[in-house]
Amino acid sequence: MTKKKWTYWIFGASLMLLAACGSENTNEGGAIVLADNGWDSLKFHNAVAEFIISNGYGYDAESISGSTAAIMSGIEDQEINIQMEVWTQNLGESYFEGLENGDYQKVSVNFDDNFQGLYVPTYMIEGDPERGIEPITPDLEYITDLPEYWEIFEDPDDSSKGRIIGSISGWEVDEVLYDGIIEYGLDEYYNYFRPGSESAINISLSDAYENGDPWIGYNYEPNWVMGMYDMTPIIEETEDGPLAEMGAQDIDIIVSNDLEDWAPEVVEFLSNYETSSEIANEALQYIQEEDASIEETAEKFLNDYEDLWTEWVTDEAEEQVKAALE
Repeated sequence: MTKKKWTYWIFGASLMLLAACGSENTNEGGAIVLADNGWDSLKFHNAVAEFIISNGYGYDAESISGSTAAIMSGIEDQEINIQMEVWTQNLGESYFEGLENGDYQKVSVNFDDNFQGLYVPTYMIEGDPERGIEPITPDLEYITDLPEYWEIFEDPDDSSKGRIIGSISGWEVDEVLYDGIIEYGLDEYYNYFRPGSESAINISLSDAYENGDPWIGYNYEPNWVMGMYDMTPIIEETEDGPLAEMGAQDIDIIVSNDLEDWAPEVVEFLSNYETSSEIANEALQYIQEEDASIEETAEKFLNDYEDLWTEWVTDEAEEQVKAALE
């Protein structure tokens, strides 16, 4: 993937944190800072980790938002300490070069049973007899099939083309997806539409699905809409296509180089942290259906999956986390 220099920012909270810590090179003595790139599954894992770090190990912990480029720079500079979901293939060679160069440390694979890419509702391909929906794209399977179906996905603002709902500007996958669409020549048939937020992507999909309408766009698993609705990915026809790096990939947990020096027990906890897309889908569905907060959902996870998370922590931390949950 072509490397680019990005102009980046981190919210003012990070600058305030650095000033409070009195150092440009470490957060030692202050809060452990987790990266928040903006998507929901990451927010869930951050909330779980923050609860365990705060209550089990006695450190203050907080999340800071920023673009992907800003987050990675912050981790290299030791201004941000933990990234719970690194979508490794999205970052491409730069991520693996950073690991080789010792810019940060990989401590675990959070989960690897995931997928991301372009999806359509399955009823478009297979129909849905219970809802009286006939299949309208029965032969749609590959990205190379999309030019044939552009009129079905007509852009409401431009009837001469279809509309693909893309990723959010600032997510690394946005560049991957957009460049792939251009390389395939799909821009001749489709407009690539960038929603303003993840919630806008999910609302667009949810509205279309509930109405039985055509929809094509970017999404990923784990995500509450993917757990709630029957969706089918539109895949590459060959293994070396321009979007081949999407799909399933390792979702790593990385830490800043200094964290092991001043919070080694937290690094040990994170090295044991391992979940699944199913767990995150379940959590995100609970948030949606019960209007629960991220924090409430993290506590529900800790209560429901005690056998899992207690394998990640020391006996003392286990007792303290359980006491905090009472």
